[in-house]
Amino acid sequence: MSDRQQVHEQLEAELAFLWRRVRRLSIDLARQVDEGLEAAAYGLLGLLADGGDVRAADLAERLGLDKSTVSRQVTQMESLGLIQRVPDPQDGRARLLHITDAGRARVQQLRRARGRWFGEALEDWPDADVDILAVLLKRLNQSLAQE
Repeated sequence: MSDRQQVHEQLEAELAFLWRRVRRLSIDLARQVDEGLEAAAYGLLGLLADGGDVRAADLAERLGLDKSTVSRQVTQMESLGLIQRVPDPQDGRARLLHITDAGRARVQQLRRARGRWFGEALEDWPDADVDILAVLLKRLNQSLAQE
């Protein structure tokens, strides 16, 4: 095994560990925000908050989720007033998912909580290291998006 391959495998292991830890945090924080809302629904809300209105089928495809899973979460979020269905201006027969002010507030609340968690975890890091980490993670996400 080459040194480069070994580094890539170490990177994968560290990212997998980080992903599990952040997922656990997300579940815990989501329960604090709303006991009845699935943590995965916040990912959908975040995409709507950042990317604007979208069809449910497009959202499922973007996230790589089954349409029935997205449909269940959409129904739940709609019943809680976090999203609403609006007419698609491109196709009057279709409906788009639109985040409400209440939904946007939930996303901001969860992001603030996550930000505090990361802030506490990185409290002892020099600012320059935190800046470099943010730049490198963004670059990694951009590279992964190209695949």
